Amino acid sequence: MSSKKIGIGIIGTGSIARHHLKSVQELSNCEIIAMASSSKKRAAKAEKEFGIKIYDSYQKLLKNDAVDAVIICTYSGNHLAPALAAAKRGKHILVEKPIEITIKRANKIIAACKKVGVKLSVIFQNRFSPDYIKLKKAVREGQLGKLILGNAYIKWSRDANYYQSSNWKGTIKGDGGAALINQGIHTIDLLIDIMGEVDSVFGKTRTVKHTIEGEDLGLAILTFKNSALGTIEGSTAVTPGYPERLEIYGTQGSVILEAGKIVGWNTDDKKRKNNKSKKEYGSGSADPLAMKHKLHKAQISDFVNAIQKDKTPLVDGIQGRKSLALIKGIYKSAEKGKEIKFK
Repeated sequence: MSSKKIGIGIIGTGSIARHHLKSVQELSNCEIIAMASSSKKRAAKAEKEFGIKIYDSYQKLLKNDAVDAVIICTYSGNHLAPALAAAKRGKHILVEKPIEITIKRANKIIAACKKVGVKLSVIFQNRFSPDYIKLKKAVREGQLGKLILGNAYIKWSRDANYYQSSNWKGTIKGDGGAALINQGIHTIDLLIDIMGEVDSVFGKTRTVKHTIEGEDLGLAILTFKNSALGTIEGSTAVTPGYPERLEIYGTQGSVILEAGKIVGWNTDDKKRKNNKSKKEYGSGSADPLAMKHKLHKAQISDFVNAIQKDKTPLVDGIQGRKSLALIKGIYKSAEKGKEIKFK
């Protein structure tokens, strides 16, 4: 066990990297050492803005011995190369969701980290929401009875400028898809974390509004291995965009989360009936920059704590791969027009 502050390097200087930078700067168990961009021009601009060392390549950042761990904030289809390079240099890795855009690439990251013994975690910050933790505890304690139905609704809006602002957004090569794998994946992760392993999925996807390769509308019907059923509705084409919802139903009650807040809690235990929350965590329903950094901060703290105490992070590589596997199953089902079974 070590109480040494963990030196953090952030790979990427885009909008999500700002959440990570702010989080690290507010935490006492780690410190920011440097960041890395992919060009000298962007590095110089970011260095002036942030007031810290910005390298013009992640390779240069990884040579800094003061960097114990890296946070990878590059676009989704560009996580593999920096992750493998970081693992080779013995750096612990926290990677933005999704872990990568294919299972094969995700497996390579997981294997590389396991081989050299570095910690790997995937950003699913909503697992650190106090209201979600309260829901999960209730389910584990059996307060909702046997789980029978779980719904994930991510009916968001993104305008044309969002997809045109970066050449990777909504592309198969850069994003791996669109609405489900990028925006929907957070709530999908919560759904399967609560409901358990998926046995089969039948999915439909469409591109109904935007000029993109990936889907801006996706639906799925799930059968879980515990015999419960579930649905997913994900979109970036809904006007004006609504807060994401997670609905969990059991034989003895139900709980509904909206934008990370408990908005409905009804169980047979009358003492727990009024359990609504007033906490605000922000929703990216219409604006991706509206989400706050508090939950990122909580997950980064967990990651650093795992390094210092040689523990497994709450969301490790195996956990982080689960939602990707389900979404790839939805895409496969939509392509083939049939139900997909999971092993």
